[in-house]
Amino acid sequence: LVFTEEDKYGLYSNLLYKYFLAEGVVCGHDLFVASAKEHPDNILKELPAPLLDDTYRKELGEEATAVKSEDFQDSMKIAWRYQNLPKMEASPTTSTKFGHYYDISKTMSPELFQSIKWHSFYLPEELSLQPKMKTCSMNSAYARLLQSIQRIIYQEGFDGSDPQKKQKNILRIGIQSLGSMLWGDDICCSDTPEDTHSLTKFLYALRGLLRKSLSACIITVPAHLIQNKAIMERVTNLSDMVVGLESFIGSERETNPLYKDYHGLVHVHQIPRLNSLICDVSDTKDLAFRLKRKLFTIERLHLPPDLSDTVSRASKQDLAESAKLLSSGCGAMAIGKKHLDF
Repeated sequence: LVFTEEDKYGLYSNLLYKYFLAEGVVCGHDLFVASAKEHPDNILKELPAPLLDDTYRKELGEEATAVKSEDFQDSMKIAWRYQNLPKMEASPTTSTKFGHYYDISKTMSPELFQSIKWHSFYLPEELSLQPKMKTCSMNSAYARLLQSIQRIIYQEGFDGSDPQKKQKNILRIGIQSLGSMLWGDDICCSDTPEDTHSLTKFLYALRGLLRKSLSACIITVPAHLIQNKAIMERVTNLSDMVVGLESFIGSERETNPLYKDYHGLVHVHQIPRLNSLICDVSDTKDLAFRLKRKLFTIERLHLPPDLSDTVSRASKQDLAESAKLLSSGCGAMAIGKKHLDF
């Protein structure tokens, strides 16, 4: 269960959501797309087109030449004694290719959809089909969605307890803007919502379904609207992976020269725990994303060399404080020290 905290305007989280579904199409997985805002048919029509290996190498080649020119300009600014230091890799991943790459300027061809099976859940249509539905202390929209996911898992042969007669496949579930007003939930409206446990109950039941079936799920939630922190903590505990996107649009960081090359920050709050009580702590804590002409990339955040000329004293102080927080995280590995910081 991948839980994605939306950025304020939902631009970049929507891209991640579409990447997840597009990877499912390319890998031949079955899809289940649920939304209360946008019709699933329209979401699938706007999935990014996959890049072939040759096209991908060409795209990377163009970017590499641009990076080399930037490096040459930076070398004119960096003092000579720092030039021989090892250069930090921008990408947090290894050099081996994992997954597929997509061109966000183009949409996926209809021929690719013909090879896969997909199911949709559009809340306004579901409400018109069954206007009334009694449920035990759960939001009716969540109950309908859960019932629909359960039906697909059992009917299409994704139930782990019942061996599949056909070739093994995976169901990819994508749920858009869960917890918003469009789903009939009031957790985004007030600090003390009337129905505080509906989302928690839904996630608890959904996680049980995912555990015993061949399926993976991504959920985007407008977390910046949820004022009650206790709800967010419960939701985080019920998710396997929690990622937050912080966009620079409308904030002071948009004009800050420290972040001139990026469009936002990526906060990895939790990663899956495999055979351990606590989740692994990544050595890369400061990640940023940028939206290029064709590619959406997540990179390590590193600072420009010309800090003294362009950055104000207040920005430098903020940066120093954030660096201290990153280096002395609770339970983080102390690099270059003989002890752990607790």
